[in-house]
Formats: sequence, C-alpha cells, structure tokens
Amino acid sequence: MRPAPFTPEPVSTDSPFVRDAVGKLIWHRVFNRTLYADTDRSEVVYHANYLRYFELGRASLMRDIGYPYKEVEDSGYVYPIIDLGVTYHAPLYYDDPMWIHTRPAEITRVKVAFRYIITHAETGKMICTGFTQHCAMSPSGWPVAVDTKTVHLWETFPK
Repeated sequence: MRPAPFTPEPVSTDSPFVRDAVGKLIWHRVFNRTLYADTDRSEVVYHANYLRYFELGRASLMRDIGYPYKEVEDSGYVYPIIDLGVTYHAPLYYDDPMWIHTRPAEITRVKVAFRYIITHAETGKMICTGFTQHCAMSPSGWPVAVDTKTVHLWETFPK
C-alpha cells in the first residue's frame, strides 16, 4: 500500500518545524544519518533501529518545545511505551541521511501518543511511518494522570 503524500516545507528559517504541504499539519523534524552499526547482514537498516530513530524524534521534539524528558522525569513522571507500530515503505542503507518527523497525536487521561514519518533527506522518499503510545506513570510504576505541562503542550502544539 502506498503511503499518503508527505511534502514538508520549512515553517521559517532555522526552525525545527515544518508544515506538510499536503496534510497541512505542523511536524517537528530532526536530522540523522545511519551508522554502519544500524545495518544488518542484508546491508539495510535493521528494522528495530527505526524505534531508536523514533526515540530521537520524540526526545528532540520535547526538548525543542521546552519540556525535555529529563525535566519530565525530574517532575515525577515517566512515560514508558505501551503500544507501537511501524509501517515500512522503503529501506535505508548505511550512511543514508534522514529526516525524522514527529508530532504529538492523541492524548487521554493517562496516555499520550506520538506520530512519526521518516523520509530520506536527499530524495524526500518516505521510508516509514509509525506511532508510539505511552502511559503516564509515577516513578514507582503506578499509572497516573498525564501531567499538566504535557497536557498543555498537546493542546497548544500547532495543528
């Protein structure tokens, strides 16, 4: 199945945010390049490494909107992944440049989700799409309500 078109256009110069010209949504993006250690015997990026790229996108987004994970944890919350999905459209190879696009998605009383699109940085080709869902938890491991700062960030993230 072919993915929906995704055409990111910079919101402004030196900004980590782009607007999809097709879907019109704002996405955060961060650049990365595959390492030799990311590839498997077939010379493509090993499938599980895309989850590391999602983490880079998620952590960069949170840092750039003013609430880095270290601060989240220092305020008494952890957000482990409880569900995830990846749809692969094309492979990445060693030393390929990529853009990792991330945006906040759904939020409920105790859960938050992120959406991801990874594209080849030179060709614009869509590599994969995915999501992660996280449960708000206390450091002792009990589910709790999503913290108010995260709720505010989800509510105010540009559409």
